[in-house]
Amino acid sequence: MTSISQFQQQIKQGIPAELPAAKPYPADANRAPKRKDILSAEEKQLAVRNALRYFPKEWHQELAEEFLQELKDFGRIYMYRFKPNYELRARSISDYPAKCEQAAAIMLMIDNNLDPAVAQHPEELITYGGNGAVFQNWAQYLLAMKYLSEMESDQTLHLYSGHPMGLFPSSKDAPRVVVTNGMMIPNYSKPDDWEKFNALGVTQYGQMTAGSFMYIGPQGIVHGTTITVMNAFRKVLAKGETAKGKIFLTAGLGGMSGAQPKAGNIANCITVCAEVNSKAAIKRHQQGWVDELIDNMDELIARVKTAQQQQEVVSIAYIGNVVDVWESFDKEDIFVHLGSDQTSLHNPWSGGYYPVGISYEESNRLIREEPDVFKVKVQETLKRHADAVNRHTAKGTYFFDYGNAFLLEASRAGGDVMADNGIDFKYPSYVQDILGPMCFDYGFGPFRWVCTSGNSDDLDKTDAIAAEVLERIMLESPEEIQQQMQDNITWIKDAKQNKLVVGSQARILYADAQGRIEIAKAFNDAINRGEIGPVVLGRDHHDVSGTDSPFRETSNIYDGSRFTADMAIHNVIGDSFRGATWVSIHNGGGVGWGEVTNGGFGMLLDGSDDAERRVQSMLLFDVNNGIARRSWARNEEADFAIRREMARTPKLKVTLANRVDDDILDNLSL
Repeated sequence: MTSISQFQQQIKQGIPAELPAAKPYPADANRAPKRKDILSAEEKQLAVRNALRYFPKEWHQELAEEFLQELKDFGRIYMYRFKPNYELRARSISDYPAKCEQAAAIMLMIDNNLDPAVAQHPEELITYGGNGAVFQNWAQYLLAMKYLSEMESDQTLHLYSGHPMGLFPSSKDAPRVVVTNGMMIPNYSKPDDWEKFNALGVTQYGQMTAGSFMYIGPQGIVHGTTITVMNAFRKVLAKGETAKGKIFLTAGLGGMSGAQPKAGNIANCITVCAEVNSKAAIKRHQQGWVDELIDNMDELIARVKTAQQQQEVVSIAYIGNVVDVWESFDKEDIFVHLGSDQTSLHNPWSGGYYPVGISYEESNRLIREEPDVFKVKVQETLKRHADAVNRHTAKGTYFFDYGNAFLLEASRAGGDVMADNGIDFKYPSYVQDILGPMCFDYGFGPFRWVCTSGNSDDLDKTDAIAAEVLERIMLESPEEIQQQMQDNITWIKDAKQNKLVVGSQARILYADAQGRIEIAKAFNDAINRGEIGPVVLGRDHHDVSGTDSPFRETSNIYDGSRFTADMAIHNVIGDSFRGATWVSIHNGGGVGWGEVTNGGFGMLLDGSDDAERRVQSMLLFDVNNGIARRSWARNEEADFAIRREMARTPKLKVTLANRVDDDILDNLSL
């Protein structure tokens, strides 16, 4: 057991003074997929040379052989030997050695993202998505934590894809940390480019909130998934009909996808979620995020039929391939009301999606040893997957793409997923049909916070504060957002009984700029009165403004600009000088390397007047930057929202779009 003083001393030393002994890899660990053997002999030398620069020359001879072996075994140099001996978890903010409280808060959030209860592949510093990393290797973690322990309130730590470039003089108003992940020259942003440059140790995939230190376990997406599933059922059920006894069929239990069965329970349906990695499924069952585990198809079919007959609310993890489930349910004529998929298809060739008819272990061997064969098998499976979904939708199933690039990769594989025009997909993104017009365009998005004391009583108090603020705001809210307000009031009041916490004492809800600002100010006042400890504010990148993603967050942008990334870049720059404690900008989060640009922030509330000033300035911009862009794209809900905000905020002046009559364009001689 490491004492607090030993823990603090280890953080402050950074790279140890003496070479630690090599560590055996934990036998029961959930290992990251072995990456492609993509480097030439000369490039492997360069990868080892790059890794050794973190360490004194007298260690190089011993470490060179070890690092080369890691590269051969895993396709990456993770430096297992240097993983710290203390338990990785979010401690109380007061336990961290720091000269400024903001730095301590960031250390807490880093450790939370690497907590084995939170992280998907913690030994490889991967939080979720199969490749969403906090750092590339353990040397980077040690250095970053050391820098944070030394940081003063007028310094900024700059992280280049996990690499701590160093502490630079700045100002008290500047962010304490600036994070970039995978920011490639555009012509070097294809999937194999990530494989190569990540193997060289010069870039990484930060996903969305992993590389931003803002991941809070599956809870982070449970809310958005709940809102999506609830509203999907509202679209397909008759008035007065409930979701009880209705099936939501999907796949993925590894990282963010682990939220799906919990969300299904909250939405009161039958959730069937397939997962090929038994360790991931068992972990979610142990955490209480899924009710039952089944690994036999006949047993699954019988169990689902019983649940339908008895109109149960239950979540079932099927340990196996989801394609088998779609095909078997079709043959058994089991009607699926809602269908989706949340496997990591942004990363299809390195463990994000597994082929049907091949064992999990054999698939992992193919990834490493026969990647071309693996790719063929995946694409064959994607076509079968699409065909099975099509047979169900012909019976009335409502299928939506959950932004994991399922339709994109299925189309690239030759699957039957394209609309008649040959341009669009035949199934909508959930953002197009649900979250875009209902939430993002109105400014509602995933606002989250972490109680840095680690005290569950603090979380209870913040839940109560947030509920009171939302109920007060709802009294004067326009009809257009009453449903969103009520859904989130119900959510926050039920949050504790739904047992959402994994890792840090954290919470999430959807709120617009007014809601976020007023909740944050109420938290800050409670901190000032000594009722709760400091609170870290943040959000998912999957939000109104943070992400430019043409097949997900901005898929309901129809003016041709959904393939541009100005909004995300302006968001991170604008947040940085308006008061964020740290900011981040990434390539690739959620839907694939080269497919998206996304940014996030973190902000520490310490009860001060300065914190309240930062809240007002930064959160107002963070939300309305996206609403303004959506309004300019002629989204009616966003036009309503930005006009309402301008009336409330006189210094906000946004360029509004003039509408064009269709007749004028239809009569043009083209």
